[in-house]
Amino acid sequence: MISGFDYYMPTRIVFGPGRLAELSELPLPGSKALIVIGAGGSMRRFGYLDRVQTMLAGRAIESVVFDKILPNPVSEHVAEGAAMARDTGCDFVIGLGGGSSMDSAKSIAVMAKNPGEYWDYIGGGSGKGMDPTEGALPIVAITTTAGTGTEADPWTVITKTETNEKIGAGWDFTFPLLSIVDPELMLSVPPQLTAFQGMDAFFHAAEGYLANIANRASDKYALDTIGLVAKWLPVAVADGNNLEARTAIAWANTSAGIVESLSCCISHHSLEHAISAHHPELPHGAGLTLTSIAYFSKLAEKAPERFPAMARAMGEDVDALPEAERPGAFITALRKLIAAIGQAELSLASYGISADEADVIARNSMDTMAGLYALDPAEMTPDDVADVFRACFP
Repeated sequence: MISGFDYYMPTRIVFGPGRLAELSELPLPGSKALIVIGAGGSMRRFGYLDRVQTMLAGRAIESVVFDKILPNPVSEHVAEGAAMARDTGCDFVIGLGGGSSMDSAKSIAVMAKNPGEYWDYIGGGSGKGMDPTEGALPIVAITTTAGTGTEADPWTVITKTETNEKIGAGWDFTFPLLSIVDPELMLSVPPQLTAFQGMDAFFHAAEGYLANIANRASDKYALDTIGLVAKWLPVAVADGNNLEARTAIAWANTSAGIVESLSCCISHHSLEHAISAHHPELPHGAGLTLTSIAYFSKLAEKAPERFPAMARAMGEDVDALPEAERPGAFITALRKLIAAIGQAELSLASYGISADEADVIARNSMDTMAGLYALDPAEMTPDDVADVFRACFP
């Protein structure tokens, strides 16, 4: 039986090597852009910012730059960026860079048009859950990494530092109007970041496949994404100049974003958000990877039905196994993938995180992003979450 679902994808996705050049002719939603980039300087260092501004100027479109975004973006910078957009008269926002820049661009676009503070519009934790009735400035996403898939979904994840709350939000108007996915821009991403970002895309797909709102459309994208990452991420990590591998992972990333538009993440993301809210130096993809074996092992015990299909997508000969062992084939495949991208020896302890934090992390996870727990295929209790966290430490 085919269950009901919504399929809403208003984003024009321009995908493929060399496609950034088309920014000089693609329809754009305004005459002055706020370009949101990270604080690390890579958009200037690799010339991507200059290319974008030059193409905009060639079309008589002005631009100003907001360049303070952190790898785990914070609400203070959302407020500051929104004020810059208003004060300089920007009528659309461009997120240029990785997921943090694009997510921030979405949140800035919302706050450029709505009063109050960003957390007024957040539904979890200490958020007030208000409706941003004024919508958002139009958003253009230009991704230079392959990880979050935020160029193909409405979601944005921001941290409120004073309360250690890292929460996702999204509305129909935070879908980008236009997204450019040019794998040539990803050739500059170093191996470890390539690994972390690729695993973020992988878990968006895996969680979307396991979610209790998964459907036939999201399943197709999810299994394809899982297979692409398993095959091509080790290649991209080993040889960052391999454009075929970069293109495959770029599509896996965007495809995983579509999964997030059709289905949703589950509590694996809630757990990681809690950890990196307390430890912002932990890259999101790293946190997901380092908690994945313990998390999915626990979930496979509780709800094993969909795990064999994911293992099969990763190339495991599932049908040769006794039926009781088939769910565990996914854990086997996941261990192989983590080793193949050179992350088998990394641990949460490498980032100064302690098993003693288990109860605090579990409570934060369930308080701030409880909504994702409702999408799990089986109930995860506070004790389950704390046990998963402790199991991440040898």
